[in-house]
Amino acid sequence: MAAKWIELVTGPLEQKKQYKQAKARLDALPEPYLTAATAFNRYLMYYGGVTDGDTMVQMLTDFADLWERAAVDGTPVSEIVGEDPVEFAESFAQAYGGNRWIDKERERLNKAINKAREAES
Repeated sequence: MAAKWIELVTGPLEQKKQYKQAKARLDALPEPYLTAATAFNRYLMYYGGVTDGDTMVQMLTDFADLWERAAVDGTPVSEIVGEDPVEFAESFAQAYGGNRWIDKERERLNKAINKAREAES
């Protein structure tokens, strides 16, 4: 009973478990992959703005897979991210659908402008 109430407030506990597992995988990476993955993860949390838990967990899991594979193969960080790390991060995030916080703000902006236009009529 308590678990259902907690999930109602905080979201599915299974998603939180999966998120923590993927985050732990990133934290276990050897250098220099740890430094790169940590920086990208931080950027993705801000830029990605994903509000859908399933999408967020999938993105982070895939991200951990990418960096783990690179570490195992010894792929240089620069070969993974290319010349522009920001472009890499943003392209990675855009590959995942789902609702983003900016979608809500865009809707608010459109509603406010429509209301202002109606007031002009």
